[in-house]
Amino acid sequence: MRKHVPLRKKLLVSLIAAGVASTAVLPGVVWAQTANATLQGKAPAGAQVTARNVATGAVRVTTAAGNGTYTLVGLQPGTYTVSAAGGSERTVTLSVASNSTLDLTANAAPPATAPVATLGAVNVTASPLLDNKTSEVGETVSLHQIRVLPQITRNFLEFADTVPGMIFSVDNQGHAQLRGGAQNYDTTNIYIDGVGQKNYVFGGPTGQFFSQGNPFSQLAIGQYKVITSNYKAEYGQISSAAVTAVTKSGTNEFHGEVYGNYTDDSYRDMTPAEKASGTKTPSVDKEYGFDLGGPIIQDKMHFFISNEVKRFDTPVTVVPGVTGVTDLLPADAQAQLGPASNPFWENLFFGKLDWEPTDTDRLELRAQIRNENQTNNVGNTTAASNGIITKNTDKRYDLEWQHSADAWFNDFTLTYENAFYTPRPVTLGVGSAYTYGPNNNALILATGAPSPGAGQNKGQKGPGFRDDLTFTDFHWMGDHTVKVGVEYKQITLTAQDSGDASAQAFFDVEPGTGTATTPYKIQFPVPTVGMSPEVTSKDKQFGAYAQDDWAVNEHLTLNLGLRWDMDRNPSYLNWVTPANVVAALNGQDPNAPAGQTYAQSLALGGVNINDYISTGHNRHAQKDEWQPRLGFSYDINGDQRHVVFGGAGRSYDRTLYQYLQLEQTKASLSTPTYYFSTATQPCMGQPCIPWDPSFLNISNLQTLVQGTNAGKEVDMINNHLKVPYSDQFSLGMRNTLGEWNTSATVSRINSYDGFIFTLGNRFPNGAFWMNGGQPWGNGVPGFGSLIIGNNGVETRSTQVLLSAEKPYTKESGWGVTFAYTYTNAHQNRDILNYGGYGFDEETIQDYPFILSDIAPKHRLVATGVVDGPWGLTFSTKVTLATPTPINAIAFYGATFPNGSTGLPVAAVPTGGKSFLIGGPIWGYRDVDFAVIKDWLIAGNTHIYGRLDVLNAFNYKNYVDTFQSWGANGVFDPNVSYNTNGNITGVPRTFKFTMGVRW
Repeated sequence: MRKHVPLRKKLLVSLIAAGVASTAVLPGVVWAQTANATLQGKAPAGAQVTARNVATGAVRVTTAAGNGTYTLVGLQPGTYTVSAAGGSERTVTLSVASNSTLDLTANAAPPATAPVATLGAVNVTASPLLDNKTSEVGETVSLHQIRVLPQITRNFLEFADTVPGMIFSVDNQGHAQLRGGAQNYDTTNIYIDGVGQKNYVFGGPTGQFFSQGNPFSQLAIGQYKVITSNYKAEYGQISSAAVTAVTKSGTNEFHGEVYGNYTDDSYRDMTPAEKASGTKTPSVDKEYGFDLGGPIIQDKMHFFISNEVKRFDTPVTVVPGVTGVTDLLPADAQAQLGPASNPFWENLFFGKLDWEPTDTDRLELRAQIRNENQTNNVGNTTAASNGIITKNTDKRYDLEWQHSADAWFNDFTLTYENAFYTPRPVTLGVGSAYTYGPNNNALILATGAPSPGAGQNKGQKGPGFRDDLTFTDFHWMGDHTVKVGVEYKQITLTAQDSGDASAQAFFDVEPGTGTATTPYKIQFPVPTVGMSPEVTSKDKQFGAYAQDDWAVNEHLTLNLGLRWDMDRNPSYLNWVTPANVVAALNGQDPNAPAGQTYAQSLALGGVNINDYISTGHNRHAQKDEWQPRLGFSYDINGDQRHVVFGGAGRSYDRTLYQYLQLEQTKASLSTPTYYFSTATQPCMGQPCIPWDPSFLNISNLQTLVQGTNAGKEVDMINNHLKVPYSDQFSLGMRNTLGEWNTSATVSRINSYDGFIFTLGNRFPNGAFWMNGGQPWGNGVPGFGSLIIGNNGVETRSTQVLLSAEKPYTKESGWGVTFAYTYTNAHQNRDILNYGGYGFDEETIQDYPFILSDIAPKHRLVATGVVDGPWGLTFSTKVTLATPTPINAIAFYGATFPNGSTGLPVAAVPTGGKSFLIGGPIWGYRDVDFAVIKDWLIAGNTHIYGRLDVLNAFNYKNYVDTFQSWGANGVFDPNVSYNTNGNITGVPRTFKFTMGVRW
């Protein structure tokens, strides 16, 4: 067998060279990361090494090389009996996406391990091998943690914040988000069994955009790994955190679970707003589901299915955006302030069939289906009548074939995805938005029909494939595990950005006079004759990578990777700017001297309109997305107990389709704004016409634009658009001290080229500011405002990540984790609340770098679990964080050198509270408890009851703030929490669960 090694080496070198070089000619790929485990180490030279999965009977075999090294690739995470002829036999547990070392020589010392783990429904006494030599920054969340720790909702991602650097949040409307570092949720990606769940429209995982739901069935998750930075070259379309999860599989025994949990408003405390109003909003939370797995053919074929249903009615609070002025609103608007609710329903299904026809082949067929309906957008300044009903669907199907040989392993996957987000207005017609004039027309309250943007249809569907090839028998100055791969996807992206059944009128509110009887502007929908409001784009994604995990010796391991991606999006590349828009841009500026075109006015203001006019041939996909991923680890004693690690790398994400599609959707279904004179203020923009009560009918509004483009917004994107990316650097050390595992890391992540829309309008002299105002009335002649899209959003963050864990073991009966994160982060745009838009400054370069509003300075998450008497298990989770900074535009009576009257600022809210002891330093405090009682009925059948006490001390985690920035040109910031406003998380809540496992 060994006589073929030189040929394999030549083949390996050729494939690596071809794989990397081909990226120069292939269009770009989206990568998926395997969730499988790799096991390597030493055995007697030439010995046969066998790994047998205890639960499924699957067997993998390889032969140790002449120097005794062996590598087994593509092992399903789980418990294995591993043996070598002439050597030793050990039973160990391998975790998701891990690369572990096991010495099988006859006199080998015990490996560095943590005690027993549980995967799926199989409990085996085995030692989980530690993956201490990885250069990636991150940690693993076990099935035991998922099962026993207290939880607000059954979203498996809720446990990700037990990893330093991660924040899982549930906002006042029940929407769940996972963020990594100082970047927004849309830069993360989740991989389920190696398949990326990226949402190409909104970013982040599909279905998680403004959703209360779970992106995947928690019952089906076996365990997952969270990598906050410096991932290997296999990961793509991501610039912050990666979550890679492995699903449960059926085993040689039938196992299953049925559960149900319940809580309602009688088992929770009142929210601050409910206490202020004296009325508690009815709310109900119901969750129930089951899973079942077992053999079809013993040791060869197994099945697993799960189904989970959620029914929520989440209490929220409608609060005015400007305090002290609610008595100026009409009575019917005032009546809509206070407690409200957001109903939600979700159904999650997952099915999996695996077949191992030989010891070298494994086939998996997987299906996941998600359906949900929810009322959204209610709370804060949005009344229930102004809400949105959203339907989320997500369907994914995967067929995977793995083939292993003595010196290589191949993993081929076919995928199909179909995911759509379709919101619709609760109320049709013309709604009302009340704004406060003295505070720069800040929104007080929105009632009735929402803006046209409430009616949307956005999603993605299409097939893809990937092939990953791993070589394990390559030895040169050490041992190399080399992986190369390619992937292709053809995804049809769909976008309808607005509906034609709702409009919004804006009413001025002034002290002394109250609410104006007529609106000062209306935004309404206008379909373009001959154009569909729904646009599609056949997006083609390609790429390639090569990754070499090089064990130089027992101490030093190098992780050397290079990847390349490219994305061809016809919506952007092939768009042709309409001829009438080009003519208007090059025509007379009606506000300028005769002979001066609008393009010339823009040029005086620094805008070269030719950078945005697309001919259908002058835009090109970015082809230089080269991404080196370099890492190292140094095992000081060669026993994995004290390991120094670090890395540096670049990672490209993608420009989201929700921005790229706007050039077309704004042209096909525009939302023009018409202005009207009122008694308290003149027209604020053009076109301006006399008010007529008939305009409260949408069809009458649409007659205003028949035969004209007046008021129609023009969106244009730079012809040289770049793809956002991040540069990541880290240095840290892991230690195993007895039963404890610790890690200390310093991480630096800088992100660049984030997308932003700014106001393109300019005054005739090129100015963006005149007399304290912006050129909103100086849009494209004959049209409305010019909105231009460019790169320029940046974040800069340095984090200190500390963790300590004593893993739970059945023998010890207890376990604890601690995760502390220190964050120093700055950004040049508020990306949490206004990502994608920035109208407050002339260009994105004019925004100062200020404190980020993504992450607090200090955050601590601690968990604990202990087995009690009588079959009881007690667990707790404590989360503490200092106040998260807010980003805002400060108005305090000053006029700045550029002519603006507002300044982008950051401030840390005051009014934090103590935790047990100490001063008012915490902006977020939460202590949760859970107790589980288990009754053994017969055999392996258990009945369990569970009580979760969420936010046990009823801490008020406020999110709304009062803001005052000074007066008379003196900056005197005062930002404090609104103690009658919304909260994040939940008030003190008792949740009851019953279930059966067998």
